[in-house]
Amino acid sequence: MGFIDKIKARAKSDVKTIVLPETEDERTYKAAEAVLKDGTAKLILVGSKEQVEKMGAGYDLTGATVVDPATNDKTDAYIAKLVELRQKKGMTEEQAREILLNNYLYYGVMMVKMGDADGMVSGACHSTADTLRPCLQILKTKPGTKLVSAFFVMVVPDCDMGADGTFIFGDAGLEQNPDPEKLANIALSSAESFQLLTEKEPVVAMLSHSTKGSAKHADVDKVVEATKLAKEMAPELKLDGELQLDAAIVPAVGESKAPGSPVAGHANVLIFPDLDAGNIGYKLVQRLGKAEAYGPLTQGIASPINDLSRGCSAEDIEGVVAITAVQAQNQNN
Repeated sequence: MGFIDKIKARAKSDVKTIVLPETEDERTYKAAEAVLKDGTAKLILVGSKEQVEKMGAGYDLTGATVVDPATNDKTDAYIAKLVELRQKKGMTEEQAREILLNNYLYYGVMMVKMGDADGMVSGACHSTADTLRPCLQILKTKPGTKLVSAFFVMVVPDCDMGADGTFIFGDAGLEQNPDPEKLANIALSSAESFQLLTEKEPVVAMLSHSTKGSAKHADVDKVVEATKLAKEMAPELKLDGELQLDAAIVPAVGESKAPGSPVAGHANVLIFPDLDAGNIGYKLVQRLGKAEAYGPLTQGIASPINDLSRGCSAEDIEGVVAITAVQAQNQNN
């Protein structure tokens, strides 16, 4: 059973309610049909009945709940709560009403905030910034977490590296150029996400163009310092750096370049030094290695809200819904 099949099985064991606010996109309906047929989540589609019927024509959406912000009897409570949360920023009732009636991403996040849904998936036709802005304004960060970051689950076919070809790449979607402290926090959050989603031990490599001092540069110094901080924060974690990519995942190269490292050659969580490297890396593996790429998934938000690549397929959305449901199960533990 592959990674996503295991995730779907776990999602079905304790079914959660996930919001899909992008009812203007046909991929949402194709994914919704598959999710509902498979039983991996209960779904809420945010939009008018007319819009959903028109855009979703031809898809079996039996079991989905359609919520129209203009007519939902809970909208006034959402407006009042949004005003309360944002009053220090000058939010008025009129502004809150305008936002919630016209921006379905904000409405979906309010549903999660108010306990009417367990999580949300968006981003097929919105930028990461548009998806995450309401989350950061309304939900805030998870207790004990200093930073919201993003990661991809990469599932590489016919691969004996990582966890049977499964890796987490972080941060490959959000933090542009993290400083050492942020990079260390991304590493710890990514390790936690790997443990949750794969149920296997994370082995974390702090990536660089240098392995153990083979190159000298300020960019290398940043990774060295981040490694030191991460080890201090989580001494029990298998984590090492700085490591070049081949030294991190190829056993023979790891043994040669970083002998004695508990990580070299065996990493399954890859922490990139900046967003350029992470974004390029995941797309190379996805396109050239034919890997399944799920994300950008978020970590550090108080409730599970996940982004999508705007190039995603309906199957990608279906997978991310299942992942979000599993994250939501963990929220209640």
